[in-house]
Amino acid sequence: MKSFKIFAAAFAAVFFVACQGGRAVVDCTVDGAPDAVLVLKQLNGNAADVLDTVKTDASGHFRYKVKVAEGNPEFVYVYKGDSRLASLLLESGEKAVVSADTLGSYTVEGSAGSALLEKGDRAFREFLAELLNLGESGAGNAEVNRAYLKHYRESTRFVLENCKSLAVIPVLYESYNGTPVTFVSINDALVFRSVCDSLKTVYPDSKYVKALEQETARRENMFEISNRLKNAEEVAYPNLSMPSINGEKVDLYSLDAKVVMVYFWSVSDATHKMFNLEVMKPLYEKYHPLGLEIYAVCVDSDKVAWAQTVKAQDLPWINVNDGLGVASRSLSLYNVQNVPACILVSQTGLTPVPVGEKQLRKALEAGLAMKH
Repeated sequence: MKSFKIFAAAFAAVFFVACQGGRAVVDCTVDGAPDAVLVLKQLNGNAADVLDTVKTDASGHFRYKVKVAEGNPEFVYVYKGDSRLASLLLESGEKAVVSADTLGSYTVEGSAGSALLEKGDRAFREFLAELLNLGESGAGNAEVNRAYLKHYRESTRFVLENCKSLAVIPVLYESYNGTPVTFVSINDALVFRSVCDSLKTVYPDSKYVKALEQETARRENMFEISNRLKNAEEVAYPNLSMPSINGEKVDLYSLDAKVVMVYFWSVSDATHKMFNLEVMKPLYEKYHPLGLEIYAVCVDSDKVAWAQTVKAQDLPWINVNDGLGVASRSLSLYNVQNVPACILVSQTGLTPVPVGEKQLRKALEAGLAMKH
């Protein structure tokens, strides 16, 4: 009989854990919020979507179960009106016991990620309060800068020491009224990469880590552009080095011309091919003898179709294509959002030009120092 009771107790424990799988429990008490309507939100990309509304009892308490997949923690927030009362990072099977007030202070037990998230949240609130106090006291820039540098160093240490917890992600994105506050330097791309690579080893399928990977790549690209421009002695625009029709790479920096037009186009768009014949070829024939060169970047991955079109249209300028399509780094280096796009480059800088015969002609004549 005794062994049966032990077995029954063990079975009940296993059953309880199994029931908790795929979800987490929020057990929250908000001081000063009896019989209040609260809103639960869940992070989805860059925004927090409403998950549900709950009503507290007479003591300000509520209990709620959140769906959380195994190995994919979720960010969940408790709001009262526009005020965030608590931030939680919930693992499947956890029971987060939250004690909060209506001013944004809270503590969490039973959820390690949530407790770490609260630590970062509290540090940022204290930093903003310090800035407010400095402003009200009429402190100078030196004191404000010291406060910022202190918070920046503490935040950097926090994310690097806890780089295998998703709780560091909100710290990387700290902002006030929509404006980034802490990690705003181009050099912070190094911090983003370190954290991102660490998190991928723990949460490879997390949507939050995948979004962080995209942001990290964007920052690394900006970091690379900054370094290239910083190290360039005379050239004031990013270099491109891409394969031509014969497979040999052509450097943009290698072109000896008064003005170079970097022209982005798509061979899959019939209007672009017409533009080549009706606008670009006449412009090239007129201005090439005066110092114009065109560096035409095709943004399609189909290099066969591209090569056939270049030969069929007998396009006389430099034609390049790295075969990466919309993933080509040339697009991000020149901040090209749509094609066709034309950018005039020279030793003094670069100038985007609206795609149109009159606009291009006017820009070329100005760039080549020609009189109308």
